[in-house]
Amino acid sequence: MSAFRSLYRHGFARVAACTVPVRLADPRHNLQQIIELARECDASGAALAVFPELCLSGYAIDDLRQQDALLEGVTECLVQLKAESAAWKTLVVIGAPLVQRDRLFNCAAVLHRGEILGIIPKSYLPNYREFYDSRHFVAGVDITGQTLRIADQEIPFGVDLLFEALDLPGFTLGIEICEDLWVPNPPSTSMAMAGATIIGNPSASTITIGKSEDRHLLCRAQSQRALCAYVYAAAGAGESTTDVAWDGQVSVYEAGKLLGESARFPRTAQMTLSDIDLDLLRQERMRMGSFHDCARAHDLTIWRRIGFTLSPTDDDIGFRRAVPRFPFVPADPSRLDQDCYEAWTIQVRALMQRLETSGVERAVIGVSGGLDSTLALLVAARAADELGWGRDRVLAYTMPAFATGDESLGMAHELMKVLGVSAHELDIRPTALQMLDTIGHPFAAGEAVHDVTFENVQAGLRTDFLFRLANQHNGIVIGTGDLSELALGWCTYGVGDQMSHYNVNAGMPKTLIQHLIRWLARIGQLGSGIAPVLERIVSAEISPELVPAGTTGVQKTEDKIGPYALQDFTLYYVLRYGFRPSKILFLALNAWEDQERGLWPAHYPADRKLAYDAETIRLWLTVFLKRFFGFSQFKRSALPNGPKLSSGGSLSPRGEWRAPSDGTPAAWLEELEKADI
Repeated sequence: MSAFRSLYRHGFARVAACTVPVRLADPRHNLQQIIELARECDASGAALAVFPELCLSGYAIDDLRQQDALLEGVTECLVQLKAESAAWKTLVVIGAPLVQRDRLFNCAAVLHRGEILGIIPKSYLPNYREFYDSRHFVAGVDITGQTLRIADQEIPFGVDLLFEALDLPGFTLGIEICEDLWVPNPPSTSMAMAGATIIGNPSASTITIGKSEDRHLLCRAQSQRALCAYVYAAAGAGESTTDVAWDGQVSVYEAGKLLGESARFPRTAQMTLSDIDLDLLRQERMRMGSFHDCARAHDLTIWRRIGFTLSPTDDDIGFRRAVPRFPFVPADPSRLDQDCYEAWTIQVRALMQRLETSGVERAVIGVSGGLDSTLALLVAARAADELGWGRDRVLAYTMPAFATGDESLGMAHELMKVLGVSAHELDIRPTALQMLDTIGHPFAAGEAVHDVTFENVQAGLRTDFLFRLANQHNGIVIGTGDLSELALGWCTYGVGDQMSHYNVNAGMPKTLIQHLIRWLARIGQLGSGIAPVLERIVSAEISPELVPAGTTGVQKTEDKIGPYALQDFTLYYVLRYGFRPSKILFLALNAWEDQERGLWPAHYPADRKLAYDAETIRLWLTVFLKRFFGFSQFKRSALPNGPKLSSGGSLSPRGEWRAPSDGTPAAWLEELEKADI
């Protein structure tokens, strides 16, 4: 197996949030617990392991914290841990009470490869309710530029320390301790603005009813606001339960998303391993200019940056990160329902606004019996309802041509009927034949020539008819083309399905359309009797129906441009994060190579759960790169208006995607070519 499968090659880093059962005021016992779990972290390929606050001594020891015997024992154990760490690649963060200039600080020590790289004091001390930290410790909030002596070594000491891996781009660690996260302006905010991509939090937060949810809220919010990974490790078993209790909660967040968490109230040592995406964090910060504006305005700290060499493994150590097969479609059923509701409502309200402000009397739409036109027709019908229009003011036209199948034509008629819109059939074959004859196309002379001209004459005439019908009936043409088709250039330019007066589907990826239509069938918002026809439409083969069925059967879109499942996967990571092709290939392999891995969306049909091998994934990724970065941009540069729907991005030239129409895919294809899988 090549090094291509190593997560570290693709901008990921494995981190561990750890908790160990402590014995109160027994540093040597606690040291052994830490060593054993740190060895496991190292064997698992972790770049970072964060242990709880004061885990060398135990947190809940009150006045024992200031006893010389205990403090000397802690220091001796820290020196021993330093020696043990010489064998580990993992950067280890542990909590310990340490003395500097006759002041006792609640500290986090950062160790790597036989060195203590730095020591960070806790900035803010809780001294309310059950907490009395100020009785023993000095707050470290103003400690910068200092050192702390341990075993004749002067170690950087202060809240101004950041730890940078010199051989893993984007790996910069900042540390805050427990209460520091709960204050209005956590130290990690400044750390992130100074470049920290990972925040470790050794914590000893007590547990009460509902507090776990509060911790999750804080970790999630801070990782989202600071665009960082947040590794939280709380004290658990062994801490004193005289008046409080402990749950050993550990979790890892990344830019607002929970990557991993452990079971709470453990009786033994445990760790949560997660693979964080350093490229994702870098891309998010690079695109969000306000992040750096804020840093320039508020980051006045003179930071000390401690460099170290991580030497991460090149081996394939697996991938501890859930990779959704359909990044535009949540796997969680409740979240999928919420996304469908929001996408649907955005589409309906956006169309209502356009119909009202344009002063027209009708909506005009072409209906093929396929996914896109079905969703657009449903949107138009619902918009008419909410505007107080009769649905007969939605003028729906099905326009059969040379390759229109009986099944799709029948579904189009059935859909129009059950919705109660004004239904019409326009046979465009005579007009298309006349145009082909006028331009001297061989098909008009009886030859079976089904080239792009033959296809686009049909596609163009359909839209041409719709525009003229809109003129005739004081209406606007509702577009049906979706985000996936726009990305791949699978649409006819100008007077074709690329053009309309307003496109309600412009921000809708193909993979989400299928789930949204099923959701609409399930909730019954559009009237009775519609669910069966919607299910048949969603289950049908995707086809443009522009070439007559031959010996190989009906024309299949995905045979030409690739499976929409794979192409939407690539689109998401290109559009949302700008990832390099080799990284997208790595992610796709983890999502699609094994049918049992990755995440399937809720209600996904069992008979459609497929797997794709590496050769197939690479083939269609190459097709995507050629079409997206090559000849398709001129179509996107002339898009009609339409609402953005997904945080995955938009291709509107007036929104977040602006690119030259004469660009080339050379750089992306060259990068993919280097990927040795």
